[in-house]
Amino acid sequence: MLTIEQLQKAYGDKILFQNINCTITNRDRIGLIGVNGTGKSTFLKVISGIEPSDEGLIKHPKDYKVEYLPQTPELDAQLTVIEQIYYGEAVIMKTMRQYEQALLRLEQDPMNEANQEKLLQMQQQMDEHEAWDANTKAKTILTKLGISNVNQHVQALSGGQKKRVAIAKALIQPADLLILDEPTNHLDNETISWLENYLTSYKGALLLVTHDRYFLNRVTNRIFELDNGTLYTYEGNYELFLEKKAEREELEKAGQQKHENTLKRELAWLRRGARARSTKQKARFERIDDLQQKKFHTKKENVDFQVGTTRLGKQVVELDQVGKSYSGKEIIAPFNYLINREERLGIIGPNGTGKSTLLNIIAQRQKPDTGEVHVGETVKIGYYTQGEEELNGDLRIIDYIREVAQVIYTKDKEVITAEQMLERFLFPRPKQWTYIRRLSGGEKRRLYLLKVLMTEPNVLLLDEPTNDLDVQTLSVLEEYLNQFPGVVITVSHDRYFLDRVVETLLVFTGDGQIEHFYGNYSEYLSQVQQIEQEEKGKKQKVKPGKDTDTKRKKLSYNEQKEWETIEDEIMSLEENVEHLRMEIQAADSDFEKAQELYEKQKQTEDELERKMTRWEKLSLMVEEFEEK
Repeated sequence: MLTIEQLQKAYGDKILFQNINCTITNRDRIGLIGVNGTGKSTFLKVISGIEPSDEGLIKHPKDYKVEYLPQTPELDAQLTVIEQIYYGEAVIMKTMRQYEQALLRLEQDPMNEANQEKLLQMQQQMDEHEAWDANTKAKTILTKLGISNVNQHVQALSGGQKKRVAIAKALIQPADLLILDEPTNHLDNETISWLENYLTSYKGALLLVTHDRYFLNRVTNRIFELDNGTLYTYEGNYELFLEKKAEREELEKAGQQKHENTLKRELAWLRRGARARSTKQKARFERIDDLQQKKFHTKKENVDFQVGTTRLGKQVVELDQVGKSYSGKEIIAPFNYLINREERLGIIGPNGTGKSTLLNIIAQRQKPDTGEVHVGETVKIGYYTQGEEELNGDLRIIDYIREVAQVIYTKDKEVITAEQMLERFLFPRPKQWTYIRRLSGGEKRRLYLLKVLMTEPNVLLLDEPTNDLDVQTLSVLEEYLNQFPGVVITVSHDRYFLDRVVETLLVFTGDGQIEHFYGNYSEYLSQVQQIEQEEKGKKQKVKPGKDTDTKRKKLSYNEQKEWETIEDEIMSLEENVEHLRMEIQAADSDFEKAQELYEKQKQTEDELERKMTRWEKLSLMVEEFEEK
């Protein structure tokens, strides 16, 4: 167990968090949520010992090990991949590192007796320290993360490959607490799914920050919310957190209303000119002062207006036999596509397959090798991409936005000022006069995004817009895009974002081909899984003449008994799930009880899913026998 008591941290006059008390136990899966700039990354660094706290204590056993994966990992460029991931002073890490080095030397000079002897010695040490399972696990992790050449030097890797090596290192190191800061950034959907599944069986505790809400929902069983310097804790995953947070905000609103009513009564007494000579009356003055000083954080910003854009004509963008190659390799095979008004298009596929290249071609920043791009005369493109612009740190937030526009107009021609737009994108009025150099990386990305939107484009190109943005900002952006009357084209690996924003997909397959799919990401994934299951089923079919289930004339005795009771069992499980949901809602603030009920609900839902799968199989068998 790791215990945090009265933790506090500030930068200058800005208090990031204060009086934080919490514990992290062995099987905790904690998601840390908060608006960019509230101190999430600093909180992680303080717990991992990288940064000191101003006040407070972090207690844990002497042999307690914390492994930290930063948002932007720093690796030793001179080390090989295998040396980097086995880095550390733990005996098992040293043993595996030395074994891999001995293995490499023998591969380079197989006839050298000294190399043969060294490898034999290291194999014995691997036996002594029971390191073979850990070695196999490490190789499996590297393979799943797409790292094949483990003897390659780190300096030769791309940014995305370095991130994967850093993730592998963090997963392989023995740790009681694994801390991950935005682990899904720059990973493709297949790798994210693998990481999601892997972390559910991780032996130690987890504490992570991520903008991927599906990932957050499926991995976590507790949520920490950092809000205005205070840490709120919730038992359950992201879905349960949303419910409990809504309840908390309603209670705070009720508390604020009660507070305001009390303050009005006290001020009315004061204005009547009551004498303040007695001790009781002086105490009442102090009470009024306390009431006036108390602050509530109940204001929520929503995009509740129909945004306006420059008028968009009938012709938007047409791609006519557009193709692109790099170094003789075809990245985009010639293809046609017509972009219509109000289109919501998502572009997905593995890293390095040409998705960002296609956006650059549409924006006419790159020329295709074949074909033409026809852009309508009324098209006004707004392009948000990573690393596009270095913000001037000497400008204040409000001045940076005013450089683009003082006001924008809604669809109904109502005026929205730069200050109002900043508020909607989570920059409150007092903060708008802050210098940009004082913002966190995520806040700068949010500010740059707003600048793009303030140009009032009618075609929005978004290249990985969810990277480095917090969950709250993404919710605001999604609401904005849902009301945006123009075209939205986005490259993203964020499954939740794609489900909320897009209606059709271009799928890059990795061989230059681009497939077209009507629907959101979850619908696409469901189709892919169905096709894979069908293919798997075909391969598993036994050759004719074999005694198979399909050749039988009736169910076995046990199958018949199971078929007679399975529907009742399914109904009972469904009722149990509903009953547990009601109990969770009734648990209210009793988070311990809610967590216990949540675990029961998950187990019951898993059992229900197994029963439903079995029912489908049995029903198909029954239908087939009846047809015969």
